[in-house]
Amino acid sequence: MKTFLSVLFTLFWSTLSSAQNQPQMNLQRTALTIGIHRLEVQIAATPEQRMIGLMFRESMPDNEGMLFVFAEPSKQCFWMKNTALPLSAAFIQDDGTIVNVEDMKPQTTDSHCSLRPVRFVLEMNQGWFTKKGIGRGSKLQGPVFH
Repeated sequence: MKTFLSVLFTLFWSTLSSAQNQPQMNLQRTALTIGIHRLEVQIAATPEQRMIGLMFRESMPDNEGMLFVFAEPSKQCFWMKNTALPLSAAFIQDDGTIVNVEDMKPQTTDSHCSLRPVRFVLEMNQGWFTKKGIGRGSKLQGPVFH
C-alpha cells in the first residue's frame, strides 16, 4: 500500500509539473478595441493565471494578447522568465487609458513597472503598440473597462 501511494504521489506531481510547463491556451477571452484596431485577448484574472501569463508560448497572432486583471489598483511590475516571445506591456487605468508601455526582452527577470497604480496590464507582441501609434494616453474600449 505504501508503494502504491508513493507511485500515485509521484505520478500526481509529475503530471502537475508538466502541466505547469505548458502554455495557457484556454483562458476566457474578450474583445477590446483601440481606435480602429480590434483585439482578441485572453484574460488572466486569478493569481495562478497571472503567474503563468504567456510563459511557454512559442508564437502569438498579431491582434491577440493577454489582459492581466487585478482586484485593486497598485504598482504592477512584470518580468519575462520562461517567456520566449518578445512582448510589450501596456499598463492601463480602470477607464482603459494607457499609463505607459514597456518593451520586454524574452527570458529575463528585469522588472518593467507601471508609472502609477493600475488594475490592468495588456501584453502584446513586442512593437505592436508602436506600429499602431498607440501609447500613453490612448484609450482601450471593452467590457472590462468602466
